[in-house]
Amino acid sequence: MPLSVFDLFTVGIGPSSSHTVGPMRAASRFLTLLGDRLGSVQDIRVDVFGSLAATGAGHGTFDAILLGLEGCSPETVEANELSARRTRMAETGTILLGDSSPATAGGPGDGPAAGSSPADGGSRGVEIAFTEDDMVKRPLTVLPRHTNAMTLTAFGADGEVLAEETYYSVGGGFVTSETEFQEKERAAEATAGGPATAQATGPAGDESTDAESTAGDESTGAETTVGEDVSFAVSDAVVEAQLQAHAEELPYPFHSAAELLQRCRDNDLSIAELMLANEKTMRDEEEIRDGLLHIYSVMEECASSSLDRSGYLPGGLKVRRRAHDWYLRLKAEDPDRNPKYYLEWVNLIAMAVNEENASGGRVVTAPTNGAAGIIPAVLHYALNYVDSVVDGGEQAKHEAIIDFLLTSAAVGVLYKERASISGAEVGCQGEVGSASSMAAGGLAAVMGGTPEQIENAAEIAMEHNLGLTCDPIAGLVQVPCIERNAIAAGKAINAARMALWGDGQHRVSLDEVIETMRQTGADMSSKYKETALGGLAVNVVEC
Repeated sequence: MPLSVFDLFTVGIGPSSSHTVGPMRAASRFLTLLGDRLGSVQDIRVDVFGSLAATGAGHGTFDAILLGLEGCSPETVEANELSARRTRMAETGTILLGDSSPATAGGPGDGPAAGSSPADGGSRGVEIAFTEDDMVKRPLTVLPRHTNAMTLTAFGADGEVLAEETYYSVGGGFVTSETEFQEKERAAEATAGGPATAQATGPAGDESTDAESTAGDESTGAETTVGEDVSFAVSDAVVEAQLQAHAEELPYPFHSAAELLQRCRDNDLSIAELMLANEKTMRDEEEIRDGLLHIYSVMEECASSSLDRSGYLPGGLKVRRRAHDWYLRLKAEDPDRNPKYYLEWVNLIAMAVNEENASGGRVVTAPTNGAAGIIPAVLHYALNYVDSVVDGGEQAKHEAIIDFLLTSAAVGVLYKERASISGAEVGCQGEVGSASSMAAGGLAAVMGGTPEQIENAAEIAMEHNLGLTCDPIAGLVQVPCIERNAIAAGKAINAARMALWGDGQHRVSLDEVIETMRQTGADMSSKYKETALGGLAVNVVEC
């Protein structure tokens, strides 16, 4: 299916879309793969590779996998349930595969006996032992498809393999499996009339020459030792086949910013109107509008919840939550929302969202968790400091939210399809850079920009995030991530305002800057791509 605005903006839990949300979804998908074999499972083994293993402890990856195996969903699971399940697993040394019993949150419940199908209402699931040895961490081994990889294997009686699959968490909570990769390659081969062989590549298909080969197997392909450029193994033929398939499903398909602008000109549409027309092939307009307003409400609730919290963030770095104290000070100094304080409010919202994310709270991936504060912060600016929105009342605010999110999603589609939004693939330029670019485009739209000015705003924001590394201290999404969201939100606002002072004509195009970001990410050392092996992660003492 084509990418939807609701693929780029999804509700999940912190602290990471690629290292928490994605692994939980992958484990849940493995339950589906097991199907009616679930009751025969005696043992589960999980192999975690590359960046997932290297920074998994700080991101809660290993717990997320186990919670996914218990049937938890990042969209709906509550924080108190997560805590209770973790406690029970630690105390009993067991997990409940496919559990759906609310009573489990306080311990093994009163539901049906172990072995019941997870489809049965209130099933307690299949109880199996799970020890530290069953979670095999291999941080120096990177599978050719993607550095965020995990292989799950279920065993029955006498060690019989009931099911095995490798999953890749490719950024923004998106997950794909080895089986799906192979199916796409076969489809591309059939379309192109020749082989579409997967190799160790950069995010959009450049062959890597830096990775050192080691042993491999049939299910995952050859493995590689962590090197300078091991990333998404999707050939150009596979990418083009996917895009062509999408083009047949949409009234206004676009695969580049240039094509997006041409579609807008040819059909006299704004970018938001074009995106809405494409979205209507998947759901009706009322559902789209309500869904986007719900996405905003979750963003707003996330910030609001964070502003009520104080103390230290989890993880051992002793990072103090600052948003609460800043909020009290801002309310006292700026009770009437004087425009001179706009940047303080933008900084506050960005930091509040990312502090909530760092504590494992509910956030909206936008387009990732590590960059989740940027779009809410810039939206806050749009709703409180853009005169046409402020003066237009509640309905004007609703329209601004919808236009902002649709426009920013159009920009996000380009990054997701033509480059990457994964810090483990291209560094933080793919996360914070993409979010800043999306936010700049969304704000330019709300401020009345033409499609050309919107494209310019998105380009400016990314141009000045190129080369941004992903090197969080201790693998925690805290330093520099929280402050970085605030800085990037300010960049987005400045980019939009600069673009609106121009006529949309500019020297560097959005397509060129997206390709530059992709190439920069491919060239970037793996030390700076969410492995905690370089940069701040090794130069700042953790304690």
